[in-house]
Amino acid sequence: MPAPFPDRFLVAEGPFFYDRHPGLAFAGSGLDRAAHRRAGPDMTGARGFLMCNGQVLCTQDGDTAGDAAPRLALFPPDHPLMSEALGARVFLGAGGPRGEPVFAQDIQDMPVLSGAVALRDLRDVMLGLPPLEAELAATARGILGWHRSHGFCAACGAASEIVQSGWQRHCPSCGADHFPRTDPCVIMLVTQGNDTLLGRNPNWPEGMYSCLAGFMEPGETVEAAVRREVYEETAIRTGRVRPVASQPWPFPASLMMGCRAEATSREIMTDPVEIEDALWVSRERLLRIMAGGDSVIRAPRPGAIAGWLMREWLADRLD
Repeated sequence: MPAPFPDRFLVAEGPFFYDRHPGLAFAGSGLDRAAHRRAGPDMTGARGFLMCNGQVLCTQDGDTAGDAAPRLALFPPDHPLMSEALGARVFLGAGGPRGEPVFAQDIQDMPVLSGAVALRDLRDVMLGLPPLEAELAATARGILGWHRSHGFCAACGAASEIVQSGWQRHCPSCGADHFPRTDPCVIMLVTQGNDTLLGRNPNWPEGMYSCLAGFMEPGETVEAAVRREVYEETAIRTGRVRPVASQPWPFPASLMMGCRAEATSREIMTDPVEIEDALWVSRERLLRIMAGGDSVIRAPRPGAIAGWLMREWLADRLD
């Protein structure tokens, strides 16, 4: 008898199951976050890496341009670089090759480094990093960014303290506890027959078009948010909506809910505040775009869920 919920992306590793979507960065790697150890993790054999202004320190494998396959630059806790880092170490989980603890730290100003390591924008290396290291880096960027912007209690305004290995802030003044925030967003591939709907934000680089997206509102389902955002931005009405995959997007703290939506109308009227342009694109043209052969629209960023949704639709794998 077939499994009731067949899923070609479901992977089992040891006692854990996780979803792996090839070509989709940060989408799960089987990281054991070991939440039960956050109150007092044993740091025996630990390795850590540094973030600076949202960038991650990576090795370059001898390539000074950083084009070779990147890896996180991991150091023991007593390394001199780690002594210059700010704040508490954030315990990310048992992410070492033999289950060793991995942590991350923020640093205000990176000292002069050798050519073997360099700071990299996480968006530039997210698909090149091994899946486990990409998840570690995304987790670190999100939680360290939260600490930078949430140093004071939202209840009374007093300075709060980092506890639970970085996964909580406690206010010693009023006793309130605060936890890292994640902002849910919907991003949707809207289709009608052989066409898909792409839009362009006025602040994006020239030639960049993407799937429509937007933040969810309180009291809203994923499906309702998809229909609302598509209509608000383009006046296109949608019927059937199906969640497909999700992607953490720590720029600064989003969770992208990837969906497929079927359009029930065709005429586009854009909201100029949100959308500079929107258009229907055929499968044939989207193939040229993905191959970098379109004269107007450039290929989407590798690793981001928008491009992943487009590729899966072209390959007839979203159904």
